[in-house]
Amino acid sequence: MDLGLKGKAVLVTGGSKGIGLACARGFLAEGARVAICSRGQGNVDTALATLPGAIGFAADLTKADEAAALLDKVEQALGPLDVLVNSAGAAKRTPAPDLTPAAWRTAMDAKYFSTINIADPAIKRMAARGGGVIVNIIGSGGKVAAPVHIAGGAANAALMLATAGLAAAYAKSGVRVVGINPGLTETGRVKEGMQATARAANISLEQAMAESLAGLRMGRMARPEEIANAVLFLASPCASYITGTTLAMDGAQTPVI
Repeated sequence: MDLGLKGKAVLVTGGSKGIGLACARGFLAEGARVAICSRGQGNVDTALATLPGAIGFAADLTKADEAAALLDKVEQALGPLDVLVNSAGAAKRTPAPDLTPAAWRTAMDAKYFSTINIADPAIKRMAARGGGVIVNIIGSGGKVAAPVHIAGGAANAALMLATAGLAAAYAKSGVRVVGINPGLTETGRVKEGMQATARAANISLEQAMAESLAGLRMGRMARPEEIANAVLFLASPCASYITGTTLAMDGAQTPVI
């Protein structure tokens, strides 16, 4: 199926690993012109070795000035941005007794502001040009509170609201904003989260993993490519009337309306 993404200028933040890397590969396969970013240049270089034709930059998106500079670099290289996929950032999982105001703030920087800092200038430029798509990869922790992911879940919930609000505000400008809430996915980031869960429960990593898998109705975690497939569809003209919503992709782990 031709998704109509050929020649589109696409930026995938957090594109050096996991879901972001899978998204970058998917867009390249569709003929898009792709840029990725990561906080470390080493991660960018490693990813680009597997992404022929893509370009990449290092940027700390928790800093608004670096995010704005990244957008300038990408548009200088690729031209006006058609699609922004926000996959960068994840809040550290912290047991509730260990939370402090600083930990809450760090969680917001890691997940919420790493998205907002790049989405804010990007959506304004898209609106001025009369079109564009932003896909925010958020996380199911914003819907269901977990004891070791309260601060990060709060950041996810705020990002879901921002997704809906920006979609409503910019709909008449031809810009769509959508979100995806992945559940457990086969990434290094999820493994790190499992380690925090295991420590908090005083169990082994293997036991924590087994207990988590037991709660998945499909019997397995998602593959990064499965999340990426949804991202590509939502970013494409095939989804031209979808905006302001966040799609749950947790394998019916939390079957709510």
